[in-house]
Amino acid sequence: MNIKRIITCALALFALAVTAPAQDADSLYAKDLLQPGTEAPDFTLAAPDGTKHTLSSMRGGYVVLDFWASWCPDCRKDIPEMKRLHEKYGRNISFVSVSFDDKRDAWTRCIAQYGMPWLHVSELKKWKETDISRLYNIKWIPAMYLIDRQGRIILSTVMIEKLAAKLQELHEL
Repeated sequence: MNIKRIITCALALFALAVTAPAQDADSLYAKDLLQPGTEAPDFTLAAPDGTKHTLSSMRGGYVVLDFWASWCPDCRKDIPEMKRLHEKYGRNISFVSVSFDDKRDAWTRCIAQYGMPWLHVSELKKWKETDISRLYNIKWIPAMYLIDRQGRIILSTVMIEKLAAKLQELHEL
């Protein structure tokens, strides 16, 4: 009798888990990101070669902001898809990866190892000590923003699949 009850409960829990709506990563990790419609905060950060780049100088075009770090396994997992997106849309959309690496060598080695040809910038400080993480409410990485031509956020997500879908949608317009 007890075994029957245990099996019945286990099957009921399994059925509930299978049929329950899946909670996507955005509902868990992107809830604090800046919301669509918000003006993207301006910043000036340095590339690996020391040149400074300002977000507002990219106005007039769409911008993908990709927050990541070389030490982040989920970020590295997304690199092949980000490369594919850059190859497909990079002629019309600026891609900017903002690194939370605090060691230049680790940062530049990862960029070279994965062959990431778009713009990379960083404060070269620990993640929680950066101004950019506070400006963009980054509590989880990878995190991505898509910014429109007027400098307003149109997507904030931790899911590269959602970024890919939004870029495809823009491409079809």
